[in-house]
Amino acid sequence: MSLNLRQIEVFRAVMIAGSISGASQLLMISQPAVSRMLSYSEQRIGFRLFERVKGRLYPSPEARRLFKDVEHVYRDVQRVNATVTDLVQRRHGVVRLVCSPSLGHQLVPQSIATFRHHHQQVRVSLECARNITLRDRLLDHQADLGISLFPVDHPNLEISPLFETRLVGICHRDHPLAAEGTLEVERLSQHPLIGYGVDTPFGRLVQQLHESHGMTYQPAIEVDSPHYACGLVRSQAGIALVDEFSLHSDVSDSLCMLPLSYTRTLEVNLVHPRSEPLSQLARVFIENLNAVFRHQFSL
Repeated sequence: MSLNLRQIEVFRAVMIAGSISGASQLLMISQPAVSRMLSYSEQRIGFRLFERVKGRLYPSPEARRLFKDVEHVYRDVQRVNATVTDLVQRRHGVVRLVCSPSLGHQLVPQSIATFRHHHQQVRVSLECARNITLRDRLLDHQADLGISLFPVDHPNLEISPLFETRLVGICHRDHPLAAEGTLEVERLSQHPLIGYGVDTPFGRLVQQLHESHGMTYQPAIEVDSPHYACGLVRSQAGIALVDEFSLHSDVSDSLCMLPLSYTRTLEVNLVHPRSEPLSQLARVFIENLNAVFRHQFSL
């Protein structure tokens, strides 16, 4: 009654391609071979996976349900293959990084460039991700090191502070607030605000800032990254609150930074699996990261 991995592979290919010919191209085998494997699989499990109507295949309800589990299996297989690849490449050195989007536009890339200048034999991979995805990449051992702008709370992860940055206001240089030099928190409600969803760390932070001043958080435009907020402010769509890393990575001179009357710092954190000590290469990269911050971002 069970299916082996090859039968599952053929079934998945047909589901994805929608046809025998398409599946044969994905698997690089003949169409008759796909047809035979599919027919044998249906005989083995005792029900049809596809209805054949006028030469076309239509997945049965049972096939659609089975496909969901098959996709889970394939994600696990891909994870195994990625681990094998990393184990092979680790002989020559590999550092896998995952970081918050705000840090992935300038700070971390410059740190990678500095690191690679002295370690050209080492492969570095970088993924920018939200906190939840960042956490999952580390827990699934798909990344060695996380650099997060917000705390990552999990018992299996070690977190330690690296350095701090500020939350600041930004407006277009032609905006009336540009002449004031400082942004009073109470003024946020007087202008269209480019904000963030409250399901994001930035959104919760800005919401808390509003509530602490007796204000209702009502952004006119919502984005999921301060980098996009900078783009909208540059287009004169409103004002925004961003971290200084995002502001530094925006090369436009049309943005005006406004320090907040209420100081709010953000802490950049180093995150890695608690069960695995940092490799020597990872420690060297962290040294480069700190050096780049001190040289270009410390204010």
